[in-house]
Formats: sequence, structure tokens, C-alpha cells
Amino acid sequence: MLHTATRGLAAMAVLGACTFNAQAALDESKPLNAGHEYMAVTNYPNNLHIIDLQTDSLYKTCQMPDAFGPGSVQLSPDRKIAYVLNNHYADIYGVELDSCKQVFHASISQLPGEKARSMFAFTVSHDGKELYTIANPTQILNDHYVVKQPRLDVYAADAGLDAKPVRSFPAPRQLTIMQSGDDGTLYVAGADIYKVNVQSGKFDVLIPSRHWKRPLYSAPDVLYVWNQQTWRHDFSLLYTTAKFKDDKQDPATADYLYGFFNIDLATGKTETVDFGPLTEVYFSGMRSPKDPNLMFGVLNRLAKYDIKEKKLLQAATLDHSFYCISFNKAGTKIYLSGTFNDVAIFDADTMKQVGNIKLPGGDMAITTAQIFMR
Repeated sequence: MLHTATRGLAAMAVLGACTFNAQAALDESKPLNAGHEYMAVTNYPNNLHIIDLQTDSLYKTCQMPDAFGPGSVQLSPDRKIAYVLNNHYADIYGVELDSCKQVFHASISQLPGEKARSMFAFTVSHDGKELYTIANPTQILNDHYVVKQPRLDVYAADAGLDAKPVRSFPAPRQLTIMQSGDDGTLYVAGADIYKVNVQSGKFDVLIPSRHWKRPLYSAPDVLYVWNQQTWRHDFSLLYTTAKFKDDKQDPATADYLYGFFNIDLATGKTETVDFGPLTEVYFSGMRSPKDPNLMFGVLNRLAKYDIKEKKLLQAATLDHSFYCISFNKAGTKIYLSGTFNDVAIFDADTMKQVGNIKLPGGDMAITTAQIFMR
């Protein structure tokens, strides 16, 4: 009897799996709708989800190849392809959003005997023709490892499933997130924020970070790996710093501040702006698309700041930590992702929670979510 019941349960499991896979295949072939606003986000075991923001519901799920992590997403300028850094930071995949078909693949490891990883450092060119990444290679020898020079690798976006760099250049160490400006300049965050000529490989400091010379300020601390393509069309990341009262630099009397570095991707204009007191840690932050004087940050709370007044205006309690903050185009709703498998939705004016979207699968971990218009 037990054997018969076990076989019956196994048959039911197979049938259920077939039904689920058939539904997943149907969802994968469902094209996106023109004029709709969507959110792309990833999670375990290896899913790329598309959420329709008109209904605040899951629209479709694409199954990704290989393994998850970190699941950082970058979108092509026409918003037809999502590029995902995945497989334990070792590969970049391009997925056609309408069909879920894989159309691009590049291994960060390119040379014989090396293992290379990209620490969130990849993006698509402003015209969608190229893809950039920073490879951090280690040569694996029989009895020891050799840490090699990082490199900027440039790929053709149409190179298919076995993409190889068309150009490679030496790069500084400790590089992370990057974005492409409208004039073709590549902006890369590291010890400082660099502007890079992608034809010559020349790195120039654009915004001093570790090496800034702001009087009475400590060196800033930066932990920022959420590489978002914003409605404001900027490249921005948070810093914390101490502002001392005088040249004695007494930490007991210093003001501890949050601020942001920002680059306008249309003009190349830069900003270094303090926006409020350091009372807690935020993992990501973003200015409102409708009011650039409002800065929002998230980790254990969702907070809103008046930048000019350097004042906390409102804060919202969260059910759990969220790592990644995003806005709809109108700037009326905030979408929080990362950590677990739910996306929390807040009204940007009232800071009240207005929704929650549960995603199939497991944790989003440190995914980078992207909101876009088709």
C-alpha cells in the first residue's frame, strides 16, 4: 500500500511540475505592453521577474541559466533586453524581455587558467551597442594563485551567447557600479569616481571621494552597490562623513552627515551634496523624480529628507529590511526590494504602505531592481 501511495504521489508531483512548467512557458512568451511601466527584479533560485506597475502585480517570470548571485540588472536603452550579472558574479546574461529568450552571454573569465569576477561593475552603453564590465581576475596555478591587474572589458551587445571582449584596458582596483553618459563617457565608482574614455581606456578622476579636499571633513565612507538607471537620468550613490567644528578635528563634537555624489548623465555635471544627519544606515537612496529636493533612503526604515534644509521629514516603519529603493516615473510611489521575496509599495507623499507584491521563489538578496517604461 505504501509503495502504491508513493508512486501515486510521485505521479502527482510530475503532473504538477508539468502543469507549472507549461504555465511558466506560457508566461515567458507573453510580450510586454507599450506604454506600461514595469519593474525588473531577480531572486533565488534564479528568476527574473517582471512586475506590471499599472496593476502592481507580477506580469511574468523568466527562468535564468546557471546560478543566482548577485542578480544585478541593467536594461538596454530600448528597454527590450535585461542584462543580469549572475552565476556568483562570474557571468553576464542578456535576456529578451518579450520572450525570455537568452540573447547574450559573456563569461567574466576570459583567459586560460583564470577565474574572474565583476563586483557589480557592468552596464550598457548609452546607445545600446556595447556592454562594459570590470573583471577582477586571479590566475589559478598548480601551487599558488596570482592576483592579476583588473581590466575594463568592452563587448559588442550583439555578440551572442559566446561574447568575447572587443577591447580590454587596465583598470584601477576596487571598482564597482558604473553608468554610461549620453556623450559615450563611462562613469565608474571606486576609491574615487572616474570618467573613462572607452576607446582609449583612459581613467580620470571626476569626483574625488577617498581623496576629496573638503575643509573640516573626514574622508567619506561609501558602501553602494545598487546600480540603478533612474528617471532623473543620473548616476548617484550615498556617502557618510564627519564634519568637524575646527582644525582640532575632535570626533566627539563633529556633525555626522549623509550625502550623495551625483552625475547628470546628459551633461556630465557633478554634485557632492550633504543632505541630512547620520542617524542610521541606508543601503540605497534616490531623489524623487518629481521633486529633486527630496531624498529617500532605505534599510531598516524608509526615510524622506529635505536636501536644502538637511532635515529628516518623515520615516516609515518596515516589516523587515529592504536594500533597494525605486520610484515610479510620476514619483508618487516607492517600491522597496531586496532581502526577502516581497516588494513593498509606499505612497511617496504620505509614506504609508499601499501594497505588497509576493514573488515566487526565494530571497532577492542584493538584487538591483530597475523600473522602466515600455
